[in-house]
Amino acid sequence: MAKKATEKSPIRAAITGVHGYVPPDVLTNADLARMVDTSDEWIVARTGIKERHILKGRGLGSSHMAAEAVRGLLHKTGAAPREVDLLICATATPDLVFPATATLVGDMTDIRGVGCFDVQAACSGFIHALAVAAQFIETGKYRKIVVVGADKTSSLIDYTDRATCVLFGDGAGAVLLEPSRTHGIIDTLIRADGAGMPYLHLKAGGSRLPSTAETVAKGLHYVHQDGAKVFKFAVARMTEVTRELMRRNRLTGDMVDWLVPHQANLRIIEATAKRIKLPAERAMVTIHKYGNTTTATIPLCLWDYEKKLKAGDRLILVAFGGGFAWGGAYLTWAYDGR
Repeated sequence: MAKKATEKSPIRAAITGVHGYVPPDVLTNADLARMVDTSDEWIVARTGIKERHILKGRGLGSSHMAAEAVRGLLHKTGAAPREVDLLICATATPDLVFPATATLVGDMTDIRGVGCFDVQAACSGFIHALAVAAQFIETGKYRKIVVVGADKTSSLIDYTDRATCVLFGDGAGAVLLEPSRTHGIIDTLIRADGAGMPYLHLKAGGSRLPSTAETVAKGLHYVHQDGAKVFKFAVARMTEVTRELMRRNRLTGDMVDWLVPHQANLRIIEATAKRIKLPAERAMVTIHKYGNTTTATIPLCLWDYEKKLKAGDRLILVAFGGGFAWGGAYLTWAYDGR
């Protein structure tokens, strides 16, 4: 049970609402089997994915999905755009090199005249953005912050490469953070090791290797991944962060109500839960219907499981992504989802 709040209880950043958005077009395993040498059985056995949503339409980017999630969040929580003090967008697929995708989302949702910026930490970006936002709430500087994770990863995928094209989908998820002395984010950990870059990265399009006709012809603008290396590091680092959060906050497996893991591969999720001795049914899983939506996976999990959540539930959020970058957060849920 959570401790009773008092005037001396610390102010924490509590998630007071969550909303998600996935585009209507669905790409099934059967669809992919007509595009590359694969099958539904092969994909499900190795990843747990059955389908994923793909954003289609000329000129549509991550900001359009993020805006849908943020509009739904504001409507759901009754928060007016003018009440939002800060908007942070976690994305690995920004609409433009600049300005920040967050500024575009703010314009689309009438959140104006406040800070709007992006956080880029690959698939762990949402955790990093939460860690940043929580501090603004804890200091008392801001009272309402929107954190949204959104990625159009399909824009970076080679649909002739069966090793990567089966993994990713598009989507967005947003949360509202507000101050609370009862519930909220209790602890966060963010980590990185740039030595992991060769195993998961995008080769071209940055200042090191700008876009040219040659880089496009060579397919250097698609996701490059060494699946075996990433799997090994993801399980190890996600387990490490989860255990550290549990140790620092004196938690045992039976005290954690929900593990909210990044949805990269069902086997990674199962291995992480097993290593911390958490029953499989207490690990949130949405990968079967959304695939890996990069920064959107964790908020989409919260959105999907919202009705099952109760005030006071203990959650550990954990993610791992390219770079390598990884992180986790321990929080208590602030409201009854029903």
